[in-house]
Formats: sequence, structure tokens, C-alpha cells
Amino acid sequence: MNESRAREEICRVGRSLFERGYVHATAGNISVRLDEADGGGFLITPTDACLGFLQPERLARVDAKGRHVAGDAPSKTLALHRRIYASADEARCVIHTHSTHLVALTLQGVWSADDIVPPITPYFVMKVGHVPLIPYHRPGDPAVAEIVAERIGAMAARGTPIRAVML
Repeated sequence: MNESRAREEICRVGRSLFERGYVHATAGNISVRLDEADGGGFLITPTDACLGFLQPERLARVDAKGRHVAGDAPSKTLALHRRIYASADEARCVIHTHSTHLVALTLQGVWSADDIVPPITPYFVMKVGHVPLIPYHRPGDPAVAEIVAERIGAMAARGTPIRAVML
């Protein structure tokens, strides 16, 4: 996907998440890993941006080393996004929400630290799989990026790759 298309897609997905009530206010962010043909690096939503009202030209562009090179200031969770990409070569996009339903789940109590919900249906197992719980850290704390990267590596080593984590 070229950079222009990636910018449009980030805005489309952000608007969809917002309109369906999966994100609210300025909670959450989205990034996309750019192809080397487009110069590599990442696009990421700006810090304190509402996903429902993103503008393609305002998305932050960062180079492969995480340096901000264009657009508005990148999300404060940039370190988390970068570590996920570094830990999972197949990852092309990271979507980070503050879903009311998932917050409620953690308040109720998760099934286990390695799987926040049990394997309820075959579809859940095939499409979502394992979703480990990551201990609380303040938003933007680089330590959480390291913990997530470690969990990605540990679960891949056990033959159980993950597509999501719950912070």
C-alpha cells in the first residue's frame, strides 16, 4: 500500500471505530508501517487526535528510527508501535483503542494473564487467538513497549503468535 492510500485508510478506519463507539474523544491511535518503496518508516495518528476526525495530511510521518519527519507531532505511544513492528515482521498496522467494553472486562476480571477471555468460539480462536494481559503502565510509558515486545517474542517461541494484547 502506498503512503497516500495508507493515509486515507488510517482516516477511514479511525472514523469507522469512532462512529461505532469503539473509541471516544482523543483515546486511541493507529499506525501503519510503510513499504521501503515509500521510504520506509511509519505513519501514526497525531498525539491527542480524535480518530473520528483525522485528516490525511496531518498524520505524523516518522522514519525507521522513529524520528518525526512530517505532519503533526506523533502519538505519545510511538515507542509501543515501533517495538511491536520490530518484534513482529508480519505486522503492517497497529490499532490501539481504549474500548469501553475491554476496560469493563478488566474491571470484571480476565480469564487468565495469557488469555483475557476463554476460547469462546472457533471464529474467535481463528481470528483473534490469544490475547495476553499486560500490567498497567501510564500512557506513553516506554516500559510497556518493552513488555509487549517480550510477550510477543515469548509467545511466538511457544508457537502461539499473538495478534493483540490488552494493556
